[in-house]
Amino acid sequence: MAAIYLVRHAQASFGARDYDKLSALGEQQAARLGQTLAEVQPALVVSGSMRRHQQTATLAGFTAEVDAGYDEFDHQEVIVAHKPAYRNHAVMVAELARTGHPQRAFQTMFTAATDRWMSGADGYSETFEAFCERSGAAVRRTAERLGKGESAVVFTSGGPIAAVVSRLLSGGDGLWPKLNPVTINTAITKVVSGRGGLTVVSYNEHVHLGTELLSYR
Repeated sequence: MAAIYLVRHAQASFGARDYDKLSALGEQQAARLGQTLAEVQPALVVSGSMRRHQQTATLAGFTAEVDAGYDEFDHQEVIVAHKPAYRNHAVMVAELARTGHPQRAFQTMFTAATDRWMSGADGYSETFEAFCERSGAAVRRTAERLGKGESAVVFTSGGPIAAVVSRLLSGGDGLWPKLNPVTINTAITKVVSGRGGLTVVSYNEHVHLGTELLSYR
């Protein structure tokens, strides 16, 4: 039986114009993750192609090969399809700030945006179903490269992890909107590969963070 550890990237730069780089807290989370995984001797280390994936791997002490199948969905495209005016980042920031609770307002808006994407509406370069299929294919591709008793560490995002877990637990994508928002930065999800295929053993483990380093965005 082989094991795949799916790791969500450390905290990126939420609210900044360039989201795709780690924050100061994210750098601390990645270092803590490295301590946690110090005893893991993976036969394979993989990351998505996004900078936040690769920064997390590097700061955790790994050199990863890239598999873009583990990339997150285009959240900016999903937001703009829902709110075209938010193509201008400053407009979005100003409108959310006027609510007095910008993070809460963002989450409400983002949930509506992903609901629209999941509904099969037009306006996306990648459909929700295609995204879930791509995520599942990436994990199957990794599993096929592992021998008995070997392991892989994969640095990816919350969306692909939620897609993989939803399909393995329920056979469909219906759990994705419940799983995706609660995936914690640098949390570890373990999937094992055996004769019966892929099985989720644990999801979203984050005890290594304590309370001081815990974040969802």
